[in-house]
Amino acid sequence: MKKFIVGFFKALPARGMSNSENTDSLYKRLRWSVFVSTTLGYSLFYVCRLSLNVIKKPIVDAGIMDETQLGMVGSALFFSYAIGKLTNGFLADRSNIRRFMAIGLLLSALVNLALGFSVSFIAFTVLWGLNGWFQSMGAAPSVVALSRWFSNRERGTYYGIWSASHSLGKAITFVGVAFLVGLTGWQWGFWGAGIIGLVGAILVSLFLHDSPESKGLPSIADFKDDHGEASTKNKSVGDVQKEVLKNPFIWILAISSAMMYISRYAIESWGIYYLEAQKGYTTLEASSIISVSAVTGIIGTVVSGIISDRLFKGSRNVPALVAGVLNVIAISLFLFYPDGHVWMDTFSMVLFGFAIGILITFLGGLMAVDIASKKASGAALGLIGIASYIGAGIQDAVSGYLIGNNQSVENGVTLYDFSTVKMFWLGAAILSVLLALFVWKAKRED
Repeated sequence: MKKFIVGFFKALPARGMSNSENTDSLYKRLRWSVFVSTTLGYSLFYVCRLSLNVIKKPIVDAGIMDETQLGMVGSALFFSYAIGKLTNGFLADRSNIRRFMAIGLLLSALVNLALGFSVSFIAFTVLWGLNGWFQSMGAAPSVVALSRWFSNRERGTYYGIWSASHSLGKAITFVGVAFLVGLTGWQWGFWGAGIIGLVGAILVSLFLHDSPESKGLPSIADFKDDHGEASTKNKSVGDVQKEVLKNPFIWILAISSAMMYISRYAIESWGIYYLEAQKGYTTLEASSIISVSAVTGIIGTVVSGIISDRLFKGSRNVPALVAGVLNVIAISLFLFYPDGHVWMDTFSMVLFGFAIGILITFLGGLMAVDIASKKASGAALGLIGIASYIGAGIQDAVSGYLIGNNQSVENGVTLYDFSTVKMFWLGAAILSVLLALFVWKAKRED
């Protein structure tokens, strides 16, 4: 069985070089196919991950689980996802990324379909934890695909556009899936996401390609004549992966990203709940406000790579700092501006989405991928990923506990005190900005 699994996921070998006259057109067609399939495919991974966030309040209102239990369920995904990000990041560097990504999305979709039939806290925790592992099979092969098919000079642009998949998936979930839940009940939050995930698995299996060499093409560095300052051409994958683990700049980025992910998932995991419980919005109204961040998030991710490539010559430091400050401002407005102003709640999500879109692109992966060798893109993303989602997991557990244990009931109405959890969310955003200042002098490898 082990031999079969290793053989099934093993990276495809290089083929003989294709006719040089066809190289340009073949490269163009396959790069477009890879880019579209990874971007759309990963957005549908997100739908299968965010489905729970839409139905938290309906589940609490139905008496199926309380806030503390939901925090534990959510953290189960984040912790397994964190471990999976590291493990699968290292594996993706050596894998057939088409099969790797398609199988992960297929299994995540099946978990969502199964959860629609369950009301057990234990079943939710176990299945959602498994979903975290399957979810970790999405980002690493996507980033490895971008590193294999796009050169250093253009990586930021394409990585930034690919990162819009986060916001695209969020928009599909917070609008489409929330609409289904409003019409038919919380179960369709899972069933709808599961069906969407199955479609995505088919998409990835049909249109994603492993590497240029497996198609009889030269490597992207040779094709574009775009090698980094320190060439790792003669080093093994294992050697350059070890260099990633020894690089202090990548560790600093990992901790900074972890803090950013606490603030990010504070809003994505509990923002809808906060608007319902604190500000009196309905589920659809709250989802609509949060979904605005998905639209501006797409803008943020798309422009981030283009701006950093063209205006800052591939440096991400200045736009990352600006985005970090904007994130702090947005969260402050969302949490501390007086209730009853839908326009300010919406504006704060406009700002939050734009800032987080940039930060997900830079702190959440690209800055580490820039520093690391192409041969270790998955490993670099894996190290960032395990730190980021440990942060997200701690956030969900702590937030659920703080929300659940700071409430009271008066005349049959539940009243919430969010003051402690708000400081937790905002403090993480501030720490993220400060830590990111320590990586300004990091250099790029090939």
